[in-house]
Amino acid sequence: MPQVEGAVVALDPQTGRVLAMAGGFSFEKSWFNRATQALRQPGSSFKPFVYLPALEMGIPPNQRLLDGPIEVQTPQGPWRPGNYSGNFNGWVTMRTALQKSLNLVTVRLAQEIGIDRVAETANRFHVIPNMPRVLSMSLGAGETTVMRMAAGYAAFAAGGKEVTPTLIDTVQDRFGRLVWRADNRRCEGCSNGPNAEPPRLVDERKQLTDPIAAYQIVSLLQGVVQYGTGTRAGAGLNRPVAGKTGTTNDYNDNWFVGFTPDVAVAVWIGYDEPRSLGSGETGGGNAAPVFHDVVAAALRDSPPVPFRAPPGVALVRVQLDNGQTILEPFRPGTENAARPPMEESVISSDTPAGVDSNLGGLY
Repeated sequence: MPQVEGAVVALDPQTGRVLAMAGGFSFEKSWFNRATQALRQPGSSFKPFVYLPALEMGIPPNQRLLDGPIEVQTPQGPWRPGNYSGNFNGWVTMRTALQKSLNLVTVRLAQEIGIDRVAETANRFHVIPNMPRVLSMSLGAGETTVMRMAAGYAAFAAGGKEVTPTLIDTVQDRFGRLVWRADNRRCEGCSNGPNAEPPRLVDERKQLTDPIAAYQIVSLLQGVVQYGTGTRAGAGLNRPVAGKTGTTNDYNDNWFVGFTPDVAVAVWIGYDEPRSLGSGETGGGNAAPVFHDVVAAALRDSPPVPFRAPPGVALVRVQLDNGQTILEPFRPGTENAARPPMEESVISSDTPAGVDSNLGGLY
């Protein structure tokens, strides 16, 4: 029996219907459902909820941000976060920062837009309802569940609509009469005659973010799978895949949360009593392949479906830092709005560059 545990949730991003859930290795060994009951740090899989409010504010995905040493004063003393690699990349775009999961850029971005916006976004997407307003939370130092992360990411695939996970489709009384239904969409025209126009389902779910910002995040997360830390999640699937890796302090938790237009899947691997999985054991190496196998099985024999761009989004051909050319989605009017990098004089040249392993290290 393995000591390492794990959890997986797969749900339909259009309805919230939970298609599959595994809460641990063996139900006989433990009835504890790690998909819904275990509160764990999401690490860098939380970062999309930092970048989303920046996109909502009109900051474009090609905005250049500084990946350099930073020191934050806290009541416990100075906090000096660091990148997983221990290196600094200088000025990088928002897209590159998410692809490489750069901690220092994420902290700076959270500092610039305000940690209150990040906390509000985490609450809006039901990922961390009462997130403390401290900058380390931007690196995934809070706690959440696998189910919440799956539903939060599913909202990106659903065009920014709220996704509420459901495990029961309908409830009937003893006479077969419908008492309750999870899918509460109205069907306009369902009672019309056989020669009428096709009926139309009305989606009245709450809009958590505007469709353009949601599509921008989808595009950024596709880059993570294509060129970044999550390449093993989409290898060989031959379909559009978006997602993000997560690894916490001392390799205690491994995550991969991602989606296609058809299914959203969250994967967590770790020990019940948090301890290291071993040096170098990351979400990209452990959780991403599990995501890959779940999606491959779930979508076997189904044709690949593209992520559809919402009306009004401006798609501009741009060259990435790695030399690749893509169609970058912009909010209308922000195509040329990328601000020049902040003056380097703003960043103190004598900022300590050391990494505090007790306070940083979520990647």
